[in-house]
Amino acid sequence: MIYLFDYATLKVIWWLFVGVLLVGFAVLGGSDLGVGTLLPYTGRTDDERRVVINSIGATWEGNFVWFITAGGALFAAWPLVYAAAFSGFYVALILTLFALILRPVGFDYRGKVADPRWRAAWDWGIFASGAVPALIFGVAFGNLLQGVPFHFDADQRVFYTGSFFGLLNPFALLAGIVSLAMLVMHGAIYLQLRTDEVVRARAAGAARIAGLVFIVAFAAAGVWIATGIDGYRVVAMPAADTSFIPLAKTVERAAGAWLSNYGAHPWTVAAPVAAFGAALLALVASGLRRAGLAFVLSGLAVAAVVLTAGFAMFPFVMPSSSDPASSLTVWDAVSSRRTLQIMFWVVLLFLPIVIAYTTWVYRIVRGTITTRHVQEGSRALY
Repeated sequence: MIYLFDYATLKVIWWLFVGVLLVGFAVLGGSDLGVGTLLPYTGRTDDERRVVINSIGATWEGNFVWFITAGGALFAAWPLVYAAAFSGFYVALILTLFALILRPVGFDYRGKVADPRWRAAWDWGIFASGAVPALIFGVAFGNLLQGVPFHFDADQRVFYTGSFFGLLNPFALLAGIVSLAMLVMHGAIYLQLRTDEVVRARAAGAARIAGLVFIVAFAAAGVWIATGIDGYRVVAMPAADTSFIPLAKTVERAAGAWLSNYGAHPWTVAAPVAAFGAALLALVASGLRRAGLAFVLSGLAVAAVVLTAGFAMFPFVMPSSSDPASSLTVWDAVSSRRTLQIMFWVVLLFLPIVIAYTTWVYRIVRGTITTRHVQEGSRALY
């Protein structure tokens, strides 16, 4: 096989690819999670709730392609991370999966029976399908920043020594609030863009509250990381362009280590600055009823938050709190060079297609959903 890049460069490229997939899901699928969370508040009547549901009805399935693809990329590019994360976070991931299942079932079944109690039950299911994953994703990142209690033995078997309730520690819950508030803000601004009249007004109010909670919580999390959370740094390891097991390196925990990359590469500071700046500007644009601009700025804020965490942790992907040497990094958690090279060409071919298709779909379904639309198109819409 002809290799365009050396092994070390391919490892970094795949860190970037996974980052792109996570950002894509956070921006596109994140607005769907936010809209679902807001359903009981922004929709007070059945027609209003149908307006909210149909604002994402044509796009939510395509948006979750990013989530599924990110999981597949994790399995193919970082198999050790996939194994450790899916065993350690098993209960949390099952809760997320069950919550996500409620969305398509709720969309399809709420309209089968006209009984208000039936529809209200499915509406709360749709709410859970938005709020639970949004919260758990933040809790997961909060635990990654603190380190996850797992280790490898001499035979490279992974052992997780924590518990589900151990994941619900104060910092992780704060990270969960950051994630939930951020996506609710993003979803509320999307509703401003796609709805009108009373639903739009309620969404604008929700965007203001969620946006302020997000900014305060994000700032608090940053201060906590800088002053109270130990980070990790690689002290010694084999050459980056070689294949080696995680235990071959030496890792230490140190106060302020998660800020090291910002000091070594000052341009990375643009990520947290953009998160704060874009969120504030999004709230201003939302208040001025510039919903399109507000949504772009809100999406930028969401992407910047993901990048902030990624830049801080690099090269770590899943640090180990119980045995730092077992921590998984960009350098030692990856597949073979051949696998990464083959998948590089696959991504290079299909990622532009996914982006083009997503852009086309959003262009086709652009416009405002109103109560008149759902009343006249009762059979064609949810």
